[in-house]
Amino acid sequence: MTIVYFLLAALIGYICGAIPFGYLYVKATKGINILEYGSGRTGGTNTYRAAGVTAGIVTALLDVLKGATAVWVTRALFGDALGQELLPWALSTAGVMSVIGHNWSVFLGFRGGAGTGPNVGWAAAIWWPIFPIAFIVMVGMLVGLGMASIASLTMALVIPVSFIILYAAGIAGYSATLAYIVGGLASLAIVTWALRTNLKRVIAGNERLVGPRAKAAERKQQNAKA
Repeated sequence: MTIVYFLLAALIGYICGAIPFGYLYVKATKGINILEYGSGRTGGTNTYRAAGVTAGIVTALLDVLKGATAVWVTRALFGDALGQELLPWALSTAGVMSVIGHNWSVFLGFRGGAGTGPNVGWAAAIWWPIFPIAFIVMVGMLVGLGMASIASLTMALVIPVSFIILYAAGIAGYSATLAYIVGGLASLAIVTWALRTNLKRVIAGNERLVGPRAKAAERKQQNAKA
């Protein structure tokens, strides 16, 4: 019977993650198929490119909410049945599957984003300080480097590191299970795989820029042509 709970947790996570908020938002407000625009992804960065700052922020927050909802629903439905020993593993399963659902949505022909939003969301539903940490890391990296891929990978790394620190420090609720560390490492691997083409562009020195760095590069290019 336990396996059924885990399968249901995985299904809940996948369905929550697969809801394509970025695609729906941009389609409704701008009439643009975001799968055919920019990077072709449905996350906050590409919706920002396609429909502006508001679209990017709204999409990013909704994507975070997807991951958090997967954990909240799993905890509400199966918390009593699984108990304190198995519940963390079910929560991590739901969280990781929300990242998979976001990246390979059944509603978009198994296309989607890079997984950053739901990754932050599920981790924050486990340990809420992940959310403000993510805000600082993402904004800092976007302003400093202007590469959303590096910002996403940095945040994906911060999550398992945070859970490792909580585990090693003996913090109640996090030191009795490896589930959250395993979940964080799994989601790191998924996000890294989704961004593999971006990493190749970073190495080649031609990764897309966003934010202030993108505008600065555009001005530099215009001045060079003048």
